[in-house]
Amino acid sequence: MSGVTLAALAAYLDPLLDIVGTPDYAPALNGVQVSHRGLVTKIAAAVDCSQRTIDAAAVGGANFLLVHHGLFWGGLQPLTGPHLGRVRALLLADIALYSAHLPLDAHPTFGNSRLLAAELGLSVHGGYARHEQIDCGVRGEADLDTAVLVERVRAWATPWGHHTVASAIPTGHRTQRWAICSGAGAQVETLREAYATGVDTLIVGEGPHWSAVEAPERGLVIVYAGHYATETLGVRALATHLSEHFGLPWDFIHSPTGL
Repeated sequence: MSGVTLAALAAYLDPLLDIVGTPDYAPALNGVQVSHRGLVTKIAAAVDCSQRTIDAAAVGGANFLLVHHGLFWGGLQPLTGPHLGRVRALLLADIALYSAHLPLDAHPTFGNSRLLAAELGLSVHGGYARHEQIDCGVRGEADLDTAVLVERVRAWATPWGHHTVASAIPTGHRTQRWAICSGAGAQVETLREAYATGVDTLIVGEGPHWSAVEAPERGLVIVYAGHYATETLGVRALATHLSEHFGLPWDFIHSPTGL
């Protein structure tokens, strides 16, 4: 069976995603996290590196697993318990693991927030959710009934295992300045950015309870579309690109968390 070396795949992905130049949290450990033997012959893409996704990749015959959240998302851990189980499963199945967190979020083509905007029919006018020198999200302008936009988000997110909710929507509220930040997007910094830039509708994956309490008092509607759901887009788009570029088959491993 034809394939490509892991080194060649990484040599293509690393600059494509600017792995070295993109700031991120230490546990992200972007790039190749686990190596393997031989050639990459099939790609599997998943949001998370979990026992479920590793097992599914092995059953599906993939030997390269592309994820958004890698092995070390929980921080430095001893090789015991479930952490050891995941590492052992990768090694026994001879599956290479490649993780891309903020390099994927911030990417101008494969970024989760940018792709979600396209799914929702929204035109991107700029970046949002600033982290050091990169924008993890996107923003734009529109003129939409916010309740209609929320239903649009809900229709998109439901097949990905999430029941979309929103903070209180004032009667007649219209979305004119929106922003999207996938994953845990309703954080102190992103909300401050929303207030400072006049964003009236913020679409995120998830957020703390207090964000929905404060938002109506600030004239902001927050739409919680699911951490998992909003981060299915980037890995799927990137895997599709790799499949076309290298001529490799690929599968998406759907493993929703409910969040």
